[in-house]
Amino acid sequence: MTAHPRETAPRPDRIAATRKPPLSSRLLRATWRNLPPKRHDVGWEPGLAVPAADGSPLMTDHYFPRAEGDFPTLLVRSPYGRGVPWSPMNGILFAEQGFHVVLQSCRGTGGSGGRFHLWRNEAADGQATVSWLREQPWFNGTLGTIGPSYLGYVQWALALDPPPELKAMVIQVGLHDPHALFHTGGALRLENALAVGVGMTYQHQGTAALLKATLRLRRRLRKISTAKPLRGAYVSALGEVPWLDDVMTHPDADDPYWDGAILGEPAERLRVPTGLITGWHDGLADQTFEQYARLRQAGCETSLLVGPWTHTSAFQQGWPEVFAESLAWLRAHLCADPSGVRPTTVRVHVGGEEAWRDLDDWPQAPDTAAWFPGANGTLTRQAPAESTALASFRYDPDDPTPSVGGPLLSRGAGSQDNSALEAREDVLTFTTPPLAEPVEAFGPVSARLRISPDTGHADVFARLCDVDTDNGSRNVCDGLVRLRTGGQDPAQVIVPMGATAHHFAAGHRIRLQISGGAHPRFARSSGTGEAAVDATGHRPAHITLHTGSALALPRGGRIRGHNASTGDSSAPEEGSDSEE
Repeated sequence: MTAHPRETAPRPDRIAATRKPPLSSRLLRATWRNLPPKRHDVGWEPGLAVPAADGSPLMTDHYFPRAEGDFPTLLVRSPYGRGVPWSPMNGILFAEQGFHVVLQSCRGTGGSGGRFHLWRNEAADGQATVSWLREQPWFNGTLGTIGPSYLGYVQWALALDPPPELKAMVIQVGLHDPHALFHTGGALRLENALAVGVGMTYQHQGTAALLKATLRLRRRLRKISTAKPLRGAYVSALGEVPWLDDVMTHPDADDPYWDGAILGEPAERLRVPTGLITGWHDGLADQTFEQYARLRQAGCETSLLVGPWTHTSAFQQGWPEVFAESLAWLRAHLCADPSGVRPTTVRVHVGGEEAWRDLDDWPQAPDTAAWFPGANGTLTRQAPAESTALASFRYDPDDPTPSVGGPLLSRGAGSQDNSALEAREDVLTFTTPPLAEPVEAFGPVSARLRISPDTGHADVFARLCDVDTDNGSRNVCDGLVRLRTGGQDPAQVIVPMGATAHHFAAGHRIRLQISGGAHPRFARSSGTGEAAVDATGHRPAHITLHTGSALALPRGGRIRGHNASTGDSSAPEEGSDSEE
């Protein structure tokens, strides 16, 4: 790498192009509270044209501290534009703290040349941008990356062949597996697909364009999500989006369409210190936990922060914690200042307890306790003695069971009141008596269900809820699997329900909720076996749950940690048995 004299501001021939950051960004920055005090005033060099791998100009803004000194660089590559919120959130805040920030629009977005193609160009364009950085007189050879969602994906793309200058990454509510973003358990994650369609198509065009498209989709969501067939129904709200058609119509992860798109592999051999941040109700939380496990297995230095957040609230209510965590990680690995890094690898927010807890690790296969659905809607630790049908319900695709809260990318995500949902005839609930003592669940939750749909085709949606002393039922975690059976006998299916860290207080009750879908979060099952995007005929299904079913709750007993709020030791007693 060629050595350059270090500069803290652009060269004189560029000085006319530098100025204060945009007023809209400075005004938003001024509204944020509980953030570290700024260390430097910030300069802004907008509209730089960085050559992409194919020579197309990638429009780039440079934020920098107006101060003497040798500062590391953060690379932020985004398909969502370079204005609000990215300008204040990444550009201004980190430049204030002593970083050069290079904020770049991905190919075909935000004024950059070429054509945007979801995930196909990010690795090559990231490497081309690093090559450009090497020629900048202010680049000192120390590079970090940061960003949420698709901005996390471009970081994993760069990590396919990490440049030697890359010393740290911070991936916030991040993506590495596009297939899992759009499909799960054989079902289309319809609401996610539409939310991504709006964001990718309109956000880089500016706030007004995004807001208009979002409101248009909201008004037309019911009509779009109930169209027969579903294919192409979104056009009335979003216009033609060819890549959205592609992702909706390729449900198989082994389809050649997804070749090269799924980037779990870099984490299996990475040596770049990587901080991970997510929320319990983030639509990409499972992907964060997968990458954390891969990084730990590879021996890569990593950390994990999990808050009580959705995909978007992590950058609203959760922003002070998210920014502090990100800044501490970057200072430690880019500035040799570990003073802000917490002593434990993992910090999680515990639902029900509403407190933070520091942990040495996040469990991948913890000890589990089985809770069995029984007659009359009971949920107990005792398995039913007889083999029999427990309960049944009728799922009607023309009146699909609605979705309430949960891990989404769009509005309505999070923990919500499930009372109206559970009053429907197409929803089964199985509930414990009031707990005599608290129960904690730390780790992945699942349900093993013996179930039979009379049509042979059905979706099975399972949800864990916390029922308080006023009978309010709030969702904790959930999951869905598309089921196809070959006969009349009950089929056994495992429904992964995501992960949690939750404290069920004494007097509360644990509830298992079972239904035939969660619409429009998931595209509804037609009951005929037709693909959701092409189905034009619907057939109601009678779905029966049988004994032999069980809810598997991971115990908190083997976790050794520290209560971050009180400073108390948190080491619940270990259970002596596992009934799974």
